[in-house]
Amino acid sequence: MKVILRQDVDGLGRKGEVCEVAAGHFRNLLNPRGLAMKATSGAEAQAEAMRRAGALRNAASRTEAEEVATKLVPAVIAISAKAGEGGRLFGSVGAAEIVAAVEEQTGAVIDRRTLQLEAALKELGQTTVMCKLHPEVEFPITIDVTEE
Repeated sequence: MKVILRQDVDGLGRKGEVCEVAAGHFRNLLNPRGLAMKATSGAEAQAEAMRRAGALRNAASRTEAEEVATKLVPAVIAISAKAGEGGRLFGSVGAAEIVAAVEEQTGAVIDRRTLQLEAALKELGQTTVMCKLHPEVEFPITIDVTEE
């Protein structure tokens, strides 16, 4: 049975694609959850329009992410925090503090979930944090933690 996906489905396809599935799979899983609809000629035209609109949104978000990346890659984001002997911070610098500092110092607005931070920063010095704003745009942000 031919169906058009309304959302991305793991192992099956992306939104707007026409897929061949078993009738029971459509009836029991895809249709009740609103993940797919039957592929008629009118629905296929609608799916094509959905794919074109998705491609335009993807291109726009990618160019926006690339602009932010060109602004942030050469910048060094300075964050001051209280530290003890040996350069250990009394607290830590997390993703929320990094995002606030990036917005304050460069004007670029990023989401804290785009930062790929394994653990909060707990020592003074420079470190690099990866930021993934788009599936195809990933770049490093240099963070310099200094003593208050």
